[in-house]
Amino acid sequence: MNFFKKLFGAAKKPEAEAALPTPVDPVETPADAANTAVRIASEECLDRHWQAVGTVERDVLTYMISPSFTGGPHWPSTRQAYRVVRRDGAIILATEGLSDPFDDAEGLGNGFEMELFLETADIPNDARGELGDVDPLRRSWAFELIEHVAKTVANAGGITHQLDNHGVLSLELPGFSLSHQMSEQVPKLFVTDDDAAGVLLGGPEPDFPTRLEDMPLSPVRLVPVVLITASELEYVRSGGRAAREDLVERLKAAGVGHTSSLYRASVV
Repeated sequence: MNFFKKLFGAAKKPEAEAALPTPVDPVETPADAANTAVRIASEECLDRHWQAVGTVERDVLTYMISPSFTGGPHWPSTRQAYRVVRRDGAIILATEGLSDPFDDAEGLGNGFEMELFLETADIPNDARGELGDVDPLRRSWAFELIEHVAKTVANAGGITHQLDNHGVLSLELPGFSLSHQMSEQVPKLFVTDDDAAGVLLGGPEPDFPTRLEDMPLSPVRLVPVVLITASELEYVRSGGRAAREDLVERLKAAGVGHTSSLYRASVV
């Protein structure tokens, strides 16, 4: 008998073969179906809003595996993504998922009831990508910045209550020199002597609506993330809420507004 026939049992066909178990798809419960429907409705609402602001990329910046499975911060759902909107030479990067309904809970509204966004025209050419190609934006300081802020906000369970109580907020990003794209692309004007960068959260307001009343479960606000200079951060450090509010007015008066510009003069 041929050795291979002996090895694989091909000399004699078995009378019967054990049937492999048939895979069983998980049963979707009514609660799961309702959650999926609300999440899709939320995505569509955000899409309608951003379509009115600029040209929305079909693809989003996301992850092969949700960071919530690998020790990262938990968003309301496992979907953690960033939308790209192009307009007038500028690019808006906006979180997509902070306002998703919670995966494991009902009756809690649209997640953290907020999304973050950053608008800038100052992204290096090799990181901008052409229309239809969003992946190069991962190599930009803007993506690194909003990703870092989003992680901080998610760890805090959202910041809508803080915004309501304290008005425009500020956030420091320590260890600037250890960053990747930011340390290479952001000028020293934005770095403090103790190696930190700073942002404002919640102001100045942009030239488009920032409150979505027609989300399926509860209203959602869009919170601007604005990079500030080192001297502006020092001003905020020493002056608290009054300084933050004054800085917002100065940025508006200077024509900077809600945009993050790397080549502007400090307003403080």
